Formats: sequence, C-alpha cells, structure tokens
Amino acid sequence: MFTLQIIFLSKLVGNKIYITFVYTIVVMTSKDNKHNRDLVVALLRAGNRLDDELNALTKAFGISLPQFNVLRILRGQKGKPANLSTLNEHMIHKMSNTTRLVDKLIEKQLVERCICEKNRRKVEITITQLGLDLLTSIDNQLTLKEAQLVENISPNEKEKLIALISKLT
Repeated sequence: MFTLQIIFLSKLVGNKIYITFVYTIVVMTSKDNKHNRDLVVALLRAGNRLDDELNALTKAFGISLPQFNVLRILRGQKGKPANLSTLNEHMIHKMSNTTRLVDKLIEKQLVERCICEKNRRKVEITITQLGLDLLTSIDNQLTLKEAQLVENISPNEKEKLIALISKLT
C-alpha cells in the first residue's frame, strides 16, 4: 500500500481567495489486496468450521445454535425476563426471526412467554427449569468441544487472536 498526497495551496488573487485542499489517496497494491482477501477467506472458513461444529453439538440436544444462544442469553438474565429486542441485541447471529426461534423454544417448553404487567403490549420471555437443565447438560460437552477446537493455539496466541479479532467487531 502506498499513499499519494496532492496539496493545493491557497492564495489571494485580486479579491478572490483560493483555498488550500489536501487530497490523500491511498492506493492498495495487488499484494495488499491478496492479503486482505486471504485474511477474509481464512476468517470465513474458520467461522464456518466453528459454526458447523457447534451446530452439530447443539443439534444432538435437539436445538439449533441460535436457539442455544437465546437460552444462554435468558440464563444470563438470572431470572429476570427479557423482551425480543433484548434478545436481538445480544444474539451472536443477528437474525430477523427471533420470534420464530422463541416460538420453537416455547413448543419445547424451554422458555415461557408472558405479557408484561406494567405494559400489556410488551411480551417478556423467561427460561424454564427445563431450559436451565438442558443448558447444564450441554455446558460440559460445550467446554470440551471449545477446548478441542482451539487446542492448537497457545494461551498467548489466544489472547493475541482475541485482541486482533476484536478490532473487526
């Protein structure tokens, strides 16, 4: 990558003032483009692999990864109900069908939907004991799977990777 700066100077000519403009043009070389593309592809591949592995784990328990995400968000509420917008804000996979996810979790009796007493237009969702029990049964296997997925990365590399990826989010 190289930067090209073009500077125009201002000057007074008669009763007209010409203003200074500085233009900076960043030109990406083909090598930079290749590195960018390689990085994005590597991140996508890694993300897809992690997604596939974790989906397979949660599927074995009868739920999808986004449903698992909803359950974990609700567990994190520590008994306090959450509304759909709260769930959407905290979702890892942002999606427009959170209502459908919650409906499926209600069918499985893992969450309950109730009307807010203070605002009857507001719908609140809470996790059931069955939902908490399911998360508890998944926790140990998830911990093992996460360790397996990153076993080739040292603790120091993990810290650096987290810091680098955080710059993208």
